[in-house]
Amino acid sequence: MPRVCVYLGSREGHDPRFRDAAIALGRGIAERGLGLVYGGARIGLMGAVADAALEAGGEVIGVMPHHLVDREMAHHGLSELIRVDNMHERKASMAAHADAFAALPGGIGTLEELFEVWTWQYLGLHDKPVGLLDVAGFYQPLLSFLDNAVDAGFLAARTRAQLQHAGTPDSLLDSLEAHFKPA
Repeated sequence: MPRVCVYLGSREGHDPRFRDAAIALGRGIAERGLGLVYGGARIGLMGAVADAALEAGGEVIGVMPHHLVDREMAHHGLSELIRVDNMHERKASMAAHADAFAALPGGIGTLEELFEVWTWQYLGLHDKPVGLLDVAGFYQPLLSFLDNAVDAGFLAARTRAQLQHAGTPDSLLDSLEAHFKPA
């Protein structure tokens, strides 16, 4: 079963559309017969995406370092909760279990994970698709920055194009799935 690794906030943010999108993405992943891989928390958008996938009958794998089990409130109702020693192992485990990556709104942890996995793609360490779910224009400033980095000569247009983005969970999943389904 192909799996989508989702990076997103352990907080919900101020706009209810963020939570709605997390729920729709979790449900969509499960309804398409895909698995969900994420950071393992039961709070914030992380909990929303996991609960939605579980409620729709999906497989959900959470990965969390021991030191965050209490702080991020580990979700103990998952298909599998993988406990690791540190953040490096968390990111490596999440990537190893995934066939695609998606980022929803979140903070510095979400951005760090997104940029690392996109960098790994750029370096040829994997060929899995990477995408953003641009809920309520949340990622528009970042997308503009990346376009500016291309214009300024610091980012190749080809590399920029590898970071997919969509405005709805279904369109993002369509885009990601196109890269790992047989032709």
